[in-house]
Amino acid sequence: MEFLMRKLIPTSCSVAALALVAGQAAAQSSDWSYFATFYLWGAETKTSIGTAVGPVESKLSFSDALDNLDLALMGTFEARNGRWSLLADYMLTDLSIPGGPVLGGAFSGTDLDLKTQIFSGYAMYTVYEQSSTSIDIAGGFRWFSTDNTLELFSGALPGRRVTAGDDWVDPVIGARVRFPIADRWSGMVLADYGGFSSDSETWQALAAVSYEINQNWVVSGGWRYMDFDHDINGRPFTFRQSGPILGATYRF
Repeated sequence: MEFLMRKLIPTSCSVAALALVAGQAAAQSSDWSYFATFYLWGAETKTSIGTAVGPVESKLSFSDALDNLDLALMGTFEARNGRWSLLADYMLTDLSIPGGPVLGGAFSGTDLDLKTQIFSGYAMYTVYEQSSTSIDIAGGFRWFSTDNTLELFSGALPGRRVTAGDDWVDPVIGARVRFPIADRWSGMVLADYGGFSSDSETWQALAAVSYEINQNWVVSGGWRYMDFDHDINGRPFTFRQSGPILGATYRF
């Protein structure tokens, strides 16, 4: 954990600081309010890449990811004005995922270098708001960029290397519900779906509970799941992450 935080916090804080300076100047002359968040997602990662001899799957727990992590950056920025909101969420992870024998011993092991970038952007409109409970509908996009190198070590078959890299944009629609729980405590559920085709689909679900420390700072924790299915150069590629998430938000 300490290893990840050393990589995550400095970069995330720099992004948040730039957002705060720009946002504070704008907030003085408008009705906009701003929310800058950096977070830590302790996700388990599952991937699958199609090859000429069948799909090769990899699975990496969060604890193992710490030993193979080169870089991580995760953060969101939201601007609200009345019933309208603009939300941006960016994640960068650079991992190396080792694997055991695959395809019945055809290959003795695998090594997957996986670099991913995910950017989700939404425009939201509040369709219901009463007693601190609100429902937002959202429309937007999700950009996914992946650069993968899969090394298959020789077993019954000779070793080989498979590369798969691509980036694409999927339209997404979604909804967010925010509701009070107790004094200073609140809850939030967000879900979206996009792609809308058999060769490119994506969806995510997030549930979180937040605690208001003071007027500016809020901490939160919950669970997140994200899923991608996409064909890369005719090869089916899947990417799934799920796990607990912790965040800190500065609002102004």
